[in-house]
Amino acid sequence: MDRLRKRMVSLPRKHKRAIQVTADLVVVWLALWLAFVVRMGLDELVNPVVTHWWLFVAASFVTIPIFIRFGMYRAVMRYFGNDALITIFKAVSLSSLLLALVVYWYGNHTVVVPRSIIFNYWWLSLLMIGGGRLLMRQYFLGDWYAARQHVPFARRDNGLPKVAIYGAGAAGNQLLAALRMGRTMQPVAFIDDDESLTDRTISGLQVFKGSDIERMLNVTSAEEVLLAIPSASRSRRREVLSALEQYPVHVRSVPSVVDLARGAVKVDDIQEVDIADLLGRDAVPAQPDLLARCISGKVVMVTGAGGSIGSELCRQILMLEPKCLLLFEHSEFNLYSIHSELEQRITRQALPVRLVPFLGSIRHYKHLFDTMSTWKVDTVYHAAAYKHVPMVEHNISEGVANNVMGTLNTAQAALQANVENFVLISTDKAVRPTNVMGSTKRLAEMILQALSKEVAPVFYGDGANVARVNKTRFTMVRFGNVLGSSGSVIPLFHHQIKTGGPLTVTHPKITRYFMTIPEAAQLVIQAGSMGQGGDVFVLDMGEPVKIAALAEKMVHLSGLTVRSESNPHGDIAIEFTGLRPGEKLYEELLIGDNVSPTSHPMIMTASEDFLQWGQLKEQLNQLLQALAVDDFARVRQSLREMVSGYSPEGDIVDWVYQQRRQDM
Repeated sequence: MDRLRKRMVSLPRKHKRAIQVTADLVVVWLALWLAFVVRMGLDELVNPVVTHWWLFVAASFVTIPIFIRFGMYRAVMRYFGNDALITIFKAVSLSSLLLALVVYWYGNHTVVVPRSIIFNYWWLSLLMIGGGRLLMRQYFLGDWYAARQHVPFARRDNGLPKVAIYGAGAAGNQLLAALRMGRTMQPVAFIDDDESLTDRTISGLQVFKGSDIERMLNVTSAEEVLLAIPSASRSRRREVLSALEQYPVHVRSVPSVVDLARGAVKVDDIQEVDIADLLGRDAVPAQPDLLARCISGKVVMVTGAGGSIGSELCRQILMLEPKCLLLFEHSEFNLYSIHSELEQRITRQALPVRLVPFLGSIRHYKHLFDTMSTWKVDTVYHAAAYKHVPMVEHNISEGVANNVMGTLNTAQAALQANVENFVLISTDKAVRPTNVMGSTKRLAEMILQALSKEVAPVFYGDGANVARVNKTRFTMVRFGNVLGSSGSVIPLFHHQIKTGGPLTVTHPKITRYFMTIPEAAQLVIQAGSMGQGGDVFVLDMGEPVKIAALAEKMVHLSGLTVRSESNPHGDIAIEFTGLRPGEKLYEELLIGDNVSPTSHPMIMTASEDFLQWGQLKEQLNQLLQALAVDDFARVRQSLREMVSGYSPEGDIVDWVYQQRRQDM
């Protein structure tokens, strides 16, 4: 049977159509003959064909052309659906009406045809042509499982992983059809919170209440639950995940309704649970005027365009249709990747945006200035920075040069090129930092704060002492960790679960703020439009998340258990490795208590102290002098003097510094 099916599927299209036409012709004659048998009884089995032969010929010439006209031979049998059944109903009904006219016009002059014959022919044709096509669909799919659901005592276990679908709506039913077609999983039940569906059957599967998950598992032995609720709010998805977490099932989901709507994914693109759903906070709708104010119709430049935040900024900026988008990135591969992605999107959506990739470093002032002045940049989003705390702690010189001097170069280039808006992407680690990365990011904020207060500043390093008119509005946006960014614990946990563990967490009490990358990028764009100059904006990150608890949730939602003293036979262990150099247990978003609301509920503005430009330049000079001779003890002391609250813990762990001490 399998060999015959594969052979028929591989036939040329014209041969398949010929087989369908022939089969329909036989079915039409059979339906007409049965219509006579139903009307006249079994005693007249042969008589209809002999007496009413002309009617069989007429049925052939009436029905087949109508079937062709209605496109019944263009449908692919394997993907036969409800729309095809409606087409069959229309075609059969029209052919029956035309056949009735033939009988009325011709039958009265020869042999009388009972009027009920046409009605019998109509319903028999519907049953045989429609039902036959449904059976053939199952045959060509090679999956008779759905057809066996209603057969008593039929063996239903086909060896495939058993899955329950959470959500019996449109997405759930589409997912069910895709799974049955793909034959890689065996759907065994629906779960839905709609009480009107409880204990009913949809597409052969029983619907269980959300509170009856344990009973569902006992009845069906499901090993996995697939979330098919793409339109549910994030808070609702969090409730569902919390309910499922206590059961030994792997939980995955279909993509969000936004991804489905823009065609980025399909319903059957099953993926691991989005960690954003575990956090459970719904994004606040964006304010269109704030999004467009510094972007639409303008020349926009993004530094660090290939990074986690930079690339998402570019995606969202592109949809706001700037006149030109400049991608500035020092990593050739990252620049190539984001440029290729955005080019494809521009072509696909016919966006009127010019896209220009620049390979360069923010440590080269002339390249920055030439780029901004030549292209007449209106807005700069400065996302380029080293952000990995332990890595910067071990490479102090590069961290300071990139985060401090890179920001200084970019800001002074923007000011000299008369850029209107400059937005710095900052971090919560800049608040009372215990590490070099946090202190350099706070120093970057202070550079912008100082410059914004100067009407005509003299640039740092300008021996000619030339004052330049400041026409640039500098703003800073500070937020915590973003989900899925490079160096984030989430991808690390996913990898460790796949490899059997253990999951490594630095400390049992460590907590972090989290936000999705798209939400953070969107809020950065809006915050950057609100500043007056020198503003430090702080994003509402919600409640801090305990990393150890997040690790446990990820293990449970993978259908596994945590190995511990109370459960020594668990699947995955969680190991605590100790805080890394420069790492804090808790992160903060504000240095002081001077915070004010803005017109956006998720964005606040902070009023924080900073050094005047003249004083800051002097101290920057001392910092760079210490850096030039690799005097990291003096570098640390300079950072302490400039950055309020900077209190490094432990010894200096820079690789150059440590090696020199060993050699002494």
